[in-house]
Amino acid sequence: MAVPLRVLLVDDQPLLRRSLAVVIGHQPDLEVVGQAGDGAEAVLRARATRPDVVLMDVRMPGLDGLEATRRICADPALAGTRVLVLSMFELDEYVYAALQAGASGFLLKDARPEDLVDAVRRTCRGESLFAPSILTRLVAHYVAAPRPERPAGALRRLTPREVEVLALIGNGLANDEIAAALVISVKTVKTHITHLLAKLSARDRAQLVIAAFNAGLVRPR
Repeated sequence: MAVPLRVLLVDDQPLLRRSLAVVIGHQPDLEVVGQAGDGAEAVLRARATRPDVVLMDVRMPGLDGLEATRRICADPALAGTRVLVLSMFELDEYVYAALQAGASGFLLKDARPEDLVDAVRRTCRGESLFAPSILTRLVAHYVAAPRPERPAGALRRLTPREVEVLALIGNGLANDEIAAALVISVKTVKTHITHLLAKLSARDRAQLVIAAFNAGLVRPR
């Protein structure tokens, strides 16, 4: 039997944490290994339990979820841990700050339970996850904001096909959707992503999303 994916729940509302624990706990391939009510406790719990995924609230008293995400993602001992941010808000600055802090995705708290469970699994597989409304606002943020210097040198190291894959990742497509769009196999898509991670020195797929935005590969829909 496969080892369940380990999940840490972080939210300052005990009732919500219990609800999330019920949803996660009913899945045979997922296991709740801890809970935390603020960012400081989240960092301590993450170091103690080494979860595969942290479901992280943003607005909490004391140390907030963004700073907790930054500390978790910067900890070499937690290199295998991914952070999926949960929030009631879809404000641009939260999404951008969460990605910059190292989060692998951003989901709204009104997501359906099955979508939440799917998000945890996808995050463990190294896929970035964004609610559709979040992705739209994120693109709008990058278009409106001053664009940083584009990493032209890094993009020159990419093959034309890798640039295509990077652009589709930036538009929020999953591996199977990229495969269908480019008429290639999912295995080939995964190979391209592995090369992109190495060539762009990206920690995970969410950082590839940032790279696609910074390179001007993503446009408003």
